[in-house]
Amino acid sequence: MGQIDRQVSSPALTVLCLCTGNSARSILLEALFNHLGGGRVLAFSAGSRPTGRVNPNALALLGRRGVPAGAARSKGWEEFAGPAAPRVDAVITVCDAAASEACPVWPGHPVTAHWGVADPAAVTGAPLAVEAAFNEALTILEHRVRALLALSLTSLTPAELEGALRRIGRSVPPAQCPET
Repeated sequence: MGQIDRQVSSPALTVLCLCTGNSARSILLEALFNHLGGGRVLAFSAGSRPTGRVNPNALALLGRRGVPAGAARSKGWEEFAGPAAPRVDAVITVCDAAASEACPVWPGHPVTAHWGVADPAAVTGAPLAVEAAFNEALTILEHRVRALLALSLTSLTPAELEGALRRIGRSVPPAQCPET
């Protein structure tokens, strides 16, 4: 098991992004939070059953969009459940499987929310279809990250943060809205 080595002095919010495999969606969300958060957010990612490798399509997309992936690696959520784990204010699941699993008891009792996104790693076939699935996932996650970052993170109570995270998790970018 690897050691968590990123430390930032007092971000306003520390987020753990969870998925089952920790290979694509949670990696994308972690990178977006760390890139767009400007030091206000420190994000980590993990999985309940990590694949052990980061999906190369996720890394390629982040690279094309100019979003640093840092030292992205697929890891288990147990790294964040022990006494030596970093403080976590919010746990965000991005896949339905991880959202429905019995999670560990997180130190500090962080708030939780579900930001479900279809799994781009499950898309097979034509390279353009795979690329489109990854682009869609990143677009939805970026929309949600930006919505959270628009809030005054330092003034939110835990209950307000949880409510905001849950509302944001139901939002989609305007281009993604279904026709009425």
